[in-house]
Amino acid sequence: MKATIYTIIALIAFAANSLFCRMALAEGYIDAWSFTIIRLLSAAVCLVFIMAIHAYRLKRHSRTTDSAITDAILNDKGSWLSSISLVVYALCFSIAYVELDTGTGALILFSAVQLTMIGWGIYQKETLSTLQWLAFVMAVAGFVYLMLPSAAIPSPLAAALMAMSGVAWGVYSIRGKSCVSPLRATGFNFVRSLVATPILLIIGMMYLDDMGLANIDIQNITSEGILLACASGAIASGVGYSIWYSAMPLLKNTQAAIVQLCVPVIAAVLGVVFLSEQLTIPFIIASVVILGAVLVFILNKRAPT
Repeated sequence: MKATIYTIIALIAFAANSLFCRMALAEGYIDAWSFTIIRLLSAAVCLVFIMAIHAYRLKRHSRTTDSAITDAILNDKGSWLSSISLVVYALCFSIAYVELDTGTGALILFSAVQLTMIGWGIYQKETLSTLQWLAFVMAVAGFVYLMLPSAAIPSPLAAALMAMSGVAWGVYSIRGKSCVSPLRATGFNFVRSLVATPILLIIGMMYLDDMGLANIDIQNITSEGILLACASGAIASGVGYSIWYSAMPLLKNTQAAIVQLCVPVIAAVLGVVFLSEQLTIPFIIASVVILGAVLVFILNKRAPT
C-alpha cells in the first residue's frame, strides 16, 4: 500500500511538472535556460529547508531510536552521478520542449525512459511473465495511440535532446533504489546540481541560434515564468522526486518504468482542468488501455515457474 501511495503522488508531481513547463515555455513567459536554472535553485532551497527540519527531528529523537539507523540516514548524501543525471534531464527537457510539440516530446521522452529502465531491469535478471509482457505491449500501444495524432516530425537535434533527457531520467530513477533517505538523497542531488548553474548561465547567454537552440533572454523573463519555474522546482521536482525516491526501493525497475506511462494521461487531465484543453474520444480510449495495462502489470508480480 505504501508503494502505491508514494507512486501515485510522485506520478501526479511528474504530470504537474509537465504542466508547469508547458505553461511557462509554450506561453513564452521565460526561456528554457532560465527556467532550468530557477527550477534547480528553487528545488535546492526548498529541500535544504526541509532537510534541516528533518535532521533536527532525527537528532532530537535519536535517543529513543536506533542510532545506527539515524546515522545511516544522516550520512545519505546522494551522489554526483545522480546529480549529473538530474541536470542533463532538466536542461535537455526544457530546451527540447520549445522545439517539440507535446505529443512528440512525450513520445520520445517516455520511450527513452522505458528502454533505459526496462533494459536495466532485464540486465539485472528481473523476469517478466507472459501476461506482464502482454500488458507492457498494450500500455505502449495505448501510449503511442494517444500521442501520435498530435505528433509531428521533429528536428533531429530536438529529438536527440529529448531522448537524452529520457535516458538521464531513467538513470536517475534507477539510482534511487540504493538510497537510504529519499529526502536527503534528493536534497543533496539538487544542491550538487547548483554547481552546474554558472556553466548553464554562461552557455545560455551565448548566441546559440546557429545550433537551433534559443539562448537566455533576460528581458523577456516575466513574473509568471519565475513563479512557474519555482513551482516546478520546489513542489513538483523537490518534493515530488523525494517521494519518487521513497517509492523506487519498493518497486522493480520494470514496474517503475511501466507506471510512468501514466504520466502523459495525468498531464492531459490536468491540462483539461487547468488549461481548458479538450477531452477527446481517442484520449479516453488510450487512457483506459494504458491504465488497465499498468494495473495488470503491477498486480501480476509473480514470475512464471
